[in-house]
Amino acid sequence: MTEETPGFEEKPDVPSGATPEDAESKAAPEKGAAPAGDVSADAGLVAQLDQVRTALNERTLDLQRLQAEYQNYRRRVERDRIAVKEIAIANLLTELLPVLDDIGRAREHGELVGGFKSVAESLETVAAKMGLQQFGKEGEPFDPTIHEALMHSYAPDVTETTCVAILQPGYRIGERTIRPARVAVAEPQPGTQSVKAEDAEESTPAPGSAEDKENGGPDEG
Repeated sequence: MTEETPGFEEKPDVPSGATPEDAESKAAPEKGAAPAGDVSADAGLVAQLDQVRTALNERTLDLQRLQAEYQNYRRRVERDRIAVKEIAIANLLTELLPVLDDIGRAREHGELVGGFKSVAESLETVAAKMGLQQFGKEGEPFDPTIHEALMHSYAPDVTETTCVAILQPGYRIGERTIRPARVAVAEPQPGTQSVKAEDAEESTPAPGSAEDKENGGPDEG
């Protein structure tokens, strides 16, 4: 068993003729930073990672843009499909309006009986399921956007232009009018309003008159 000599430290082998500074410079790389080759490799990896991230962001934006365009395309196709369907239904029901008019006239004259009545009611039911709505009633105010006046007259018992007879009912699908109601209209009798105004003035007692006093008018002081 050998004893270690106190204060003795191992030193790196130094060739003969070398100075102590050469020994220290030989041992320095073991304690210093990583070699320059490793640093350049790390920088290259970072640059590649940035490039991959940039490309990923660009592809993500392209995908989002493509998805938005596809959604707009689907909505446009669906809107066009609904519009084409509504136009086709409106055209079909427009061709059926004369038949529905004949059914209405037959009902008014009491001729809607037997098998003809069953067929007529079935046709009206199918038309209603397809969205056809009938409108137009006697006594309602005349509206030029939904009524077509075929006859005109004056009447003392109306205060505005009024539909007094429905010659042909109007039909609509939803908010779209496919045929206005054809009506006969009556307007207030000319001069009726002025006569009413004069009557109202005559019925009002003059200020200070006996009749005005009786009605609670102001007395003269």
